[in-house]
Amino acid sequence: MDFAADIEAGRQRWQQRYEAARKRDADFTTLSGVEVDPVYGPPPDAQVPGFERIGWPGEFPFTRGLYPTGYRGRPWTIRQFAGFGNARQTNERYKMILASGGDGLSVAFDMPTLMGRDSDDPHSLGEVGHCGVAVDSVSDMSTLFDGIPLGDITTSMTISGPAVPMFCMYLVAAERQGVDITTLNGTLQTDIFKEYIAQKEWLYPPEPHLRLIGDLMSYCSEQIPAFKPLSVSGYHIREAGATAAQELAFTLADGFGYVELGLSRGLDVNQFAPGLSFFFDAHLDFFEEIAKFRAARRIWARWMRDHFGATSERAQWLRFHTQTAGVSLTAQQPYNNVVRTAVEALSAVLGGTNSLHTNALDETLALPTEQAAEIALRTQQVLREETGVTNVADPLGGSWYLEALTDRMEAEAERIFARIIEMGGGTAASHAIGPVTSGILAGIDSGWFSSEIAESAFRYQTALEKDEKRVVGLNCHTETVSGELEILRVSHEVEQEARSALAERRATRDAGAVDSALAALTAAAADTSGPNLIPPMMEAVRAEATLGEICHAMGTVFGDYTEVPQF
Repeated sequence: MDFAADIEAGRQRWQQRYEAARKRDADFTTLSGVEVDPVYGPPPDAQVPGFERIGWPGEFPFTRGLYPTGYRGRPWTIRQFAGFGNARQTNERYKMILASGGDGLSVAFDMPTLMGRDSDDPHSLGEVGHCGVAVDSVSDMSTLFDGIPLGDITTSMTISGPAVPMFCMYLVAAERQGVDITTLNGTLQTDIFKEYIAQKEWLYPPEPHLRLIGDLMSYCSEQIPAFKPLSVSGYHIREAGATAAQELAFTLADGFGYVELGLSRGLDVNQFAPGLSFFFDAHLDFFEEIAKFRAARRIWARWMRDHFGATSERAQWLRFHTQTAGVSLTAQQPYNNVVRTAVEALSAVLGGTNSLHTNALDETLALPTEQAAEIALRTQQVLREETGVTNVADPLGGSWYLEALTDRMEAEAERIFARIIEMGGGTAASHAIGPVTSGILAGIDSGWFSSEIAESAFRYQTALEKDEKRVVGLNCHTETVSGELEILRVSHEVEQEARSALAERRATRDAGAVDSALAALTAAAADTSGPNLIPPMMEAVRAEATLGEICHAMGTVFGDYTEVPQF
């Protein structure tokens, strides 16, 4: 076989795409002024067996990126994750991020909100505004984005259990700004599988959550085509202690499950699949992380084409956001965290991330101060503006080490996929949604995912305690001249003010309208014919029903879920 001819044909296809694509008006030279090519590959007449697995940027299997231009067309989106205290305080931080050069927003919610509870719920005591922003009703959502035109900015919301009611609040807040909601663009996490696997923030049993996600996918596909209803998250799986290969495999398997869900709803895979995005962790093993990102694109493209019949390129694309690894940050010598974050961010960029959040140096101690948040933002801007990483697409492609790591990561992921499908009874069995979904649900019920992650976390911790793995400032190079940091503290007054504002809101709203809307939502949830729950939920939001009330209304039908303990 003439591998060189195939490689040259691919190069020509890439050249045509590159010339036809839009490029930024920018300087694509080295710091010394040397012109660089937009992509590099094997020299002419080189015989490289298997090169089709590496390929060219913008071409199946997209190992080297989704676009022929790489970051010459458009750099990654700087999307800083932020939220603390009340909606007004977080709104001020958002305006600071945008004024300082941020391209998009990413909302961090506090624990009561993540669990579908209001600020005045007894279970919320002491937690309001502490790990994110408190949002109790659409009034808070409107304050959160006051002065920020939702029709012009892309917003990501990291929330899964109560994601759908929070999405409805976002839509109504946009309505109140006068925005045509069909034009909104952003991302909602919604990934309930990873909650059962790793983060443990669910509201109901898996099946009702999947119904809500299916409703959301259908609604967005029909009404808000640019909005991405699902961001399948590996970040929390990795932060819980998974290996890079486990993060990759568990995350993509979850994504396959959501594809099966969309197909079971009768949706066209070429229409709904582009609305799926992914969220990965960027950890400290530089080359392993780059290999993980490249393998993810290749696996997803192949499965979408060969297993799910996607024929359009956009349906085969794996687009992903990356956040640097929170678990890599240390309370000891916290200024070292700036270096860690920069290295992790660079791995995400060289892996072709579509958007990026860089952690602040003080996040292992508290929510970021304004100064720490600015340093995190500037880290991305230095990478983008000063390092030349935007000049060449997949500059490490073809590296023997990197390609071997990429192949190995893919092979390990495929082994895990086979195990998951086997747990669900195999491809020959009858499945309500699909074989991967059945395997995921079986793995959740048996505790298999949690056990696998726990074992990996134990192995790493043991290696750390034996000094086989080294962390600067923790178990080596522990001497330091740095003092303690000033950290951001959320005042108890935030909770008191939230409870007071919520009480006033309850007293002044139309109680009859709220009761009627919640009753209609409960009836729709109980309807076995399965009507889409988004419209009645939006009516409850417009009536100023709170997040806790909406989640409780559906919970009376859906019930609770208790995890089976594992020992």
